[in-house]
Amino acid sequence: MAEIVIVDSVETAGEVAADAVQRLVAERVDAVLGLATGSTPVPLYRALERRVAAGGLDLSKLRGFALDEYVGLPEGHEQSYASVIRREVVEPLRLDASSVHVPDGRPQQIETAGARYEAQLQEAGGIDLQILGLGTDGHIGFNEPGSSFASLTRVKTLTEQTRRDNARFFASADEVPLHCITQGVGTILRARHLLLLAFGEGKADALAAAVEGPLTASVPGSAIQLHARVTVVVDEAAASRLARADYYRYAWANKPAWQGV
Repeated sequence: MAEIVIVDSVETAGEVAADAVQRLVAERVDAVLGLATGSTPVPLYRALERRVAAGGLDLSKLRGFALDEYVGLPEGHEQSYASVIRREVVEPLRLDASSVHVPDGRPQQIETAGARYEAQLQEAGGIDLQILGLGTDGHIGFNEPGSSFASLTRVKTLTEQTRRDNARFFASADEVPLHCITQGVGTILRARHLLLLAFGEGKADALAAAVEGPLTASVPGSAIQLHARVTVVVDEAAASRLARADYYRYAWANKPAWQGV
């Protein structure tokens, strides 16, 4: 079962998640971090940025792989995930840009982009810690409902709901690309540690379905139940539909300090 950590604020969640990254880097300076985009992981990235700026954390040797990318956005588009990762992660965390990889969303040779990204992941030795968000329809990465739990990096068609959810980053929903390239559910499950973040009441139903509901491709996030090491960090609003929330709070409050995140 996943470890569910319920905290009082998004900021606290960012600090808890940052502890997991810092512990990983203390064990292995060139660890491989799986990078999520969107608004959900921002508190984590800002917490890490503060630690780097204060001199208490060096991430310069960390390697990174993004979860996904839009297909067909012009090179350098400000909402391409290559641009977002550079702006939100690489520069503020002082990472080596040459060690951070994003799936190739260019239409040219898109047919082989998934296989090429899988090869890069394998060559790097796999992901040590994969950061995940959770869509309102239960997707992880851009694995929409119906995605196979064995799926690998590939091109997917985004649902209208996902495009509406992401429209806040564009001038209109019509500008959100129809297609993406994403790590598959099977790819995600190969990571050695999964760290899923979810905030706000809008994620409450999806979170409850993912961590307490049945395993189903209709809720791709439920696949995390199959993983041996999963940490889920959420605020009270996102946790509001969890049936066993009281136990999760009790278990976190009484967790042995040596176990960490």
